[in-house]
Amino acid sequence: MRKIVLTMSVSLDGYIESPDQDISWHRVNQEMKDHFLEFLRPMSAFLSGRITWELMARFWPTADKDHPEDPFMVDFSGIWKSKPKILYSRTLEQAAWNTTLCREVDPVRIRALKAQEGGDMTVGGAVLAAEFMRHDLIDEYRVYVHPVLLGKGKPLFGPMEGRMDLTLAGTHRFGNGVVLSRYLRG
Repeated sequence: MRKIVLTMSVSLDGYIESPDQDISWHRVNQEMKDHFLEFLRPMSAFLSGRITWELMARFWPTADKDHPEDPFMVDFSGIWKSKPKILYSRTLEQAAWNTTLCREVDPVRIRALKAQEGGDMTVGGAVLAAEFMRHDLIDEYRVYVHPVLLGKGKPLFGPMEGRMDLTLAGTHRFGNGVVLSRYLRG
C-alpha cells in the first residue's frame, strides 16, 4: 500500500510562510537539495492545493531551460513535470503539466489511490494538509524545521478536533542547522 507523506518546511515557531507569503528564510543548501531529489524521485504523485500548485506551476515547468547551469533546477524540473499531479481546487477551471483537477477531497477515492501499486505520494500545502488530516489520510509527516523564528505568519497546523498521536520514525540534522523530523501516524 502506498503512503501519503506530508512534506513541509517550517520555522522553529511553526510557520510555513511569513505574513507576506515570504519563504526566503528557508535554508536550503546542496545537502538538502540532494536529499529532496532522492526523496521525491520515487514518488508516484504530487497532491497539492491551488496555492501550492500555482506556485510550483509558475516556476518549475521552465526552470530546466531558465537555469540549465544548475543541476538541481534541471533535475527537479524534470521530476515535477513528469510526475502525475492531483490538484484540489474549487476555483481553477483547468490545469496543465500532467495534472488532474479535483474539486473536493474524497476520502474513498484517496484510499483507493493508496491501495494501488507504486511509489508513495506527497501532499503539500497547509490548507490541503488540514483537510487530509481531518480525514486521517496522512501516513507520514516529514517536517523540516528551519532555525529561524518568524513571530507570525501562516501556521503549518491550524486548530484541530481532538488529539493525534504520532510515532517518531527518525530525525536528521542537516549541516545548515535544519532538522528533519519524521513521524508516523500513531
